[in-house]
Amino acid sequence: MRKRVGADILCSTTARRGTGARHKPGRRLSIPNLITLGRILLVPVVVLAIISGEMSIAFILFLAAGISDAVDGFLAKRFHMTSELGAYLDPLADKALIVSIYISLGIAGALPIFLVILVVSRDIMIISAFMLSWLIGKPMPVRPLSISKVNTAAQILLATLVLAEHGFGFDFGMVTKLTMALVAVLTLLSIAFYLAEWVRHMNSFGAGH
Repeated sequence: MRKRVGADILCSTTARRGTGARHKPGRRLSIPNLITLGRILLVPVVVLAIISGEMSIAFILFLAAGISDAVDGFLAKRFHMTSELGAYLDPLADKALIVSIYISLGIAGALPIFLVILVVSRDIMIISAFMLSWLIGKPMPVRPLSISKVNTAAQILLATLVLAEHGFGFDFGMVTKLTMALVAVLTLLSIAFYLAEWVRHMNSFGAGH
């Protein structure tokens, strides 16, 4: 009897240790997450550079942020470092950087104000819709749409062109204007698609519950 009890205690202790060991890495910040946090901390520096008229520095920092985004994505997939925290941090870092740059470029007069308002309003509307769905007990899964990915790519391209023009004196002319128009159209389409997805989710959630 004593041996069985002792064995049970030993197994229980070992199981607890094993469980702790399995969950311990999940509580730590992985290298990709640290890189992502570094990208978030880079946001105010880029904003300061743009507001100060140091567009070349802002361009270099923006380029570094883009490279870090590719690096942390590669590390997460190649070495199986993906995590739930990273799934939230990565898009947050991207959005914080893009929105901050667009607002700064708008203040600096490098981007049309209407485009800045459109880009920022779109993100505010999407975030508000997600928050509302959670508040009323109908949580919507965070899943970026294909149109949103294309829109983000266009926004990054436009920011790169504008920073390069003002930082190094390049003149992309019609390419920049067409990219501005593309960003405006994709932003409007993205709003429409997310709105339709949100309404569909809210209706289906209500019908299922």
